[in-house]
This record gives sequence, C-alpha cells and structure tokens, in this order.
Amino acid sequence: ENLVNRIAAGEVVERPASVVKELVENSLDAASKEISIRVEKSGVSLIRVSDDGDGIPLEELALAVQRHSTSKLRDEEGLFSIETLGFRGEALPSIGSVSNFEVVSRTRNAKLGCRLRMEGGGNREPVAAGCPVGTTVTVEDLFFNVPARRKFLKSSATELTHIIDVVNRMALSFGDVHFRLYHGDRLLCNYVAVPRLEDRLAQVLGGDVTQGMIPFSSKIGKPGVS
Repeated sequence: ENLVNRIAAGEVVERPASVVKELVENSLDAASKEISIRVEKSGVSLIRVSDDGDGIPLEELALAVQRHSTSKLRDEEGLFSIETLGFRGEALPSIGSVSNFEVVSRTRNAKLGCRLRMEGGGNREPVAAGCPVGTTVTVEDLFFNVPARRKFLKSSATELTHIIDVVNRMALSFGDVHFRLYHGDRLLCNYVAVPRLEDRLAQVLGGDVTQGMIPFSSKIGKPGVS
C-alpha cells in the first residue's frame, strides 16, 4: 500500500508548485477568503498553506488523508457537473506519502481544533489542538523518500517561479480572496480582495499592462444559455 501511494503521488505531485496548487484549491473549495502560502527553499524544505475556510471536523480528519476520500463528488452524476476545484480525492494522501505532513483544522462551530501528522505516508491518529478557524497544512522535506523525483527538480529559482505562477493564476480567477505568498520572511505577493477584475489584473500584471487591455465579452448558443 505504501508503494502504491508513492507511485500514485507522481500523478499529483510533480514539483513543489503542484503541492501549492492542490492545497490552495482545497482552501478555495472551503470558502476561504484569506489564504497565506509560505515556502522555504522554493518549497522543497517547507510549504505551508493556511486559510480561514470551513475547516475539517475531528471525526473526518483521519478519513481526509485516505485515498479518494477527499473527493467532493457526492454521486456519479457529479462527474457531469463539476463545481469544485478538487474532486479526485488524491491530493492529501499523495502529498503525505512523499513528505512529512501535518494538517491542523477547526470548523466554524467547534471550540477546539484537531491535528493529524503523517511521516512518509504513515498515518497517526488525529488529536485535539488549539487553533483558529480554518485549516493549515504543512509539508516538509518534499520527496525525502523518493530521491529520484527530487533529483529531477529544477533550480531553486525555477521552482519558485512555478509557485509564483500558480498563485498568480489563482489570484486572477478569485478576485474576492486575499492571497499572500512568502518565501522565507520575504513577502512576494500580497493580493488583497478587490471588487473588480481590472483591480486584480493591476495587482498581478501591473498598471501599465492592465491599461493596455481592452475588455470584451461574448455569448454562444441559444438565448438564455451562455
């Protein structure tokens, strides 16, 4: 089972930016309005994603790191109307199988949160923990037990560029969410929530680029169906 998990992780976790993408997507699906990403050594040493979303109940936390269990699909019909960013149910167990992994979470109506740790895929039982509402996932020593994958990572600068690109793309798609990205103690991105797409474009791409853009829209299909 452990070997299967490591192989499956290759389908989800290609590089540190893949981890950031999967965790931020989970935060967005949890209705988060503030998401903070902190990485060290371009994500190889540390990736920590914190949000203020709905959180994971204590009784569901152990299940959340089982394969396929974190899918947001309720039934087969859901495959034909995907409404969430994460629906495969593979992200958390795959990430946890190739890192030292911890998730701390608290739901909005709970007085106490919960913590669960995994070490290279080995699960521990969740325990009660004090924490704010939302979820924080910490990923340390990515690919420590799969040296062949770590060997194929690019330079630190290249891997960091991929992470920044992921955050920029997410920020452009979700203007009502505040995104922060830190590399060590350095704040690289700080995109406060804004009401208009033009404002988010200016944050991410810069004012000069945004001013040179021309807005347009179109509709395809029958009347009332866009």
